[in-house]
Amino acid sequence: MLDKVGVASINSNLATFIRTVVILAVIAAILSFRREWSSVATLDIVGLVFLVLSGIPTGLSWLCYYRALQLGPASMVAPIDKVSVAFAIVLAVTFLGEGMSLKVVVGGLLIVAGGPVLALG
Repeated sequence: MLDKVGVASINSNLATFIRTVVILAVIAAILSFRREWSSVATLDIVGLVFLVLSGIPTGLSWLCYYRALQLGPASMVAPIDKVSVAFAIVLAVTFLGEGMSLKVVVGGLLIVAGGPVLALG
């Protein structure tokens, strides 16, 4: 994993910042190439607020992930990080009213079961 090597000799918070700056640059280039920049005045305020609010847990998650990569092997950290998919399923069903199909239940259970098996195995 590229990020495991990257955080080996750099403070994890600084590493997260550097990664974020690179992501911003790549996305800005894509927006420019596709001419998809919009005026802030035309953006939906509710959507904008929720995007800003979603950035807080995402940022905190990245900080925790990089710190965990510094402290432990990637083969244990990455599977635990992916268990967050199960939380997304629960939140989507609970707050967004998304349906709960057999495929979603089985897939979510496999992710929840597989994370610790890979991390602790």
